[in-house]
Amino acid sequence: MSALAHGMRMDAALPADVPAMENSQALMQADGLCRLFGPEQGCQDISFTLYPGEVLGLVGESGSGKSTLLSTLSGRLPPDRGRVRYRDGADWVDLYATGEGRRRALLRTQWGFVEQNPRDGLRMPVSAGANIGERLMAQGARHYGRLRQSALDWLRHVEIDISRIDDTPNAFSGGMQQRLQIARNLVSGPRLVFMDEPTGGLDVSVQARILDLLRKLVRELDLSVILVTHDLAVARLLADRLMVMRRSRIVEAGLTDQILDDPQHPYTQLLVSSILRV
Repeated sequence: MSALAHGMRMDAALPADVPAMENSQALMQADGLCRLFGPEQGCQDISFTLYPGEVLGLVGESGSGKSTLLSTLSGRLPPDRGRVRYRDGADWVDLYATGEGRRRALLRTQWGFVEQNPRDGLRMPVSAGANIGERLMAQGARHYGRLRQSALDWLRHVEIDISRIDDTPNAFSGGMQQRLQIARNLVSGPRLVFMDEPTGGLDVSVQARILDLLRKLVRELDLSVILVTHDLAVARLLADRLMVMRRSRIVEAGLTDQILDDPQHPYTQLLVSSILRV
């Protein structure tokens, strides 16, 4: 169950010189993160706490720093300064103080990453079943029958005809490729999933079906999610809480309904009123 359901206080963005409080129920904490590629290009002074079962949305115009922040949080892009900590059982893992092997292990096991372009998150030359099974093999599974059964089960979960198990992703539509990428990420039972524009590039009818699927799976699996989206309708449907980014910084943060129904920052007001294209 998410922190929202327990009535917890949801941390907004904190100043860079104020570290996030140690919280025994937190899943991830970012303290004073900064990764810049130029003046106001990237992300800076980012601090927040993520709780189990929570969906945190990152919104803002193109170039605001959302994807840079997502890459830094997911172990793909080391920060210039600041830190990211993740709770692995009873222990906190300082993501960039630990070795690369530990970060890779987290991405294979406890984390997932859903790419905007599903072709970037799939192995296109191998079958749908093999794409799903690879995550389990990375955790040590070797029994062919059980691997294939898990693949069949997850094809059903994401509403792909199980007769397509031996087809390669090249034979699938864009929407089906995205469903397969979701199955590939979730088969190993991750605790935290990073999503980079998961409905981007899909037509409206396909987007709606993918969103319905994601809402169902997030709820059923009690997933924590950090979601990048430029679409405020997607944010409203999926996110418990939002952080609004502009020019590399968080300008407003809070519960999704509060942000979208009563925005306080002038930039957020522009986003919500659709005056500013995102």
